[in-house]
Amino acid sequence: MKKIEKKYRILVLGASGYLGNSIYKELCTYYNTYGTYFSPRKEFENNKHFFHYHVEEDDIYEILEATKPDIIISALRGDFHAQTIAHAHITEYALEYGSKIIFLSSANAFDAYSKYPSYETDKTLSHSIYGHFKIKIENMLMRMPKRQYVILRLPMVFGNNCPRILEMKQLTSEKEALELFPNLIMNVTLDKKVTQQIHYIINRKKSGVFHLGSTDLVHHDEFIQELAANVLPTKAAFKNVYTTNDDRYLAVLPKYNVLPKHLQITSDKVLEELKK
Repeated sequence: MKKIEKKYRILVLGASGYLGNSIYKELCTYYNTYGTYFSPRKEFENNKHFFHYHVEEDDIYEILEATKPDIIISALRGDFHAQTIAHAHITEYALEYGSKIIFLSSANAFDAYSKYPSYETDKTLSHSIYGHFKIKIENMLMRMPKRQYVILRLPMVFGNNCPRILEMKQLTSEKEALELFPNLIMNVTLDKKVTQQIHYIINRKKSGVFHLGSTDLVHHDEFIQELAANVLPTKAAFKNVYTTNDDRYLAVLPKYNVLPKHLQITSDKVLEELKK
């Protein structure tokens, strides 16, 4: 993408994490980008654009006042109660100073629905603690003017050396079986595709709710078996886990906020990229 004239000030919360760091790296060449980190690492400690932040102990206001962000991207992880308080403070700041919040949510906001995939305007409902937490933050943001928030609902995110693939490699090396959910129908995406999509959303001043999953659906067992065959150094063992007798959907498909073709992805393309 071409460099843009307006140098937004962007703060990535959780910029030392897997996806947060990918987002930071995508944006830092184009915008005045800051990030937070939790675990001590020299590359962050010596970088004046990074701030140490412990969500359970530190006040996010200090970092907000130091960075004065136009856009706050939340890829935070950690204690859900502490995160909820932090997001309440972020929302207060955004309302006062006109900042935009981009929140990384999850397909789990719909995990109570199992009969069909979910679209942007569908009502959220979750049976899981994680899903409940994501919905709580979403509802907080949706009380703001629409121009000030972006909610990104993500399916399973993959990438080279992503946590899921590292876990698969570790389990296989320990001769442990990988769990397959044959009745789970889902969609997937790539870390680098998500970062490009976020870049586009910022550049084009988009707002509202986006579903960033692949445009097609895939069975969990088929996808993981093919992935394992292509990325694991040794042959994997599998065990089937049946949570229901019927097919169960956990997929976020775009219908209303559809991104341009070059920013869309299919599950086959995800596998193809991971084979490289």
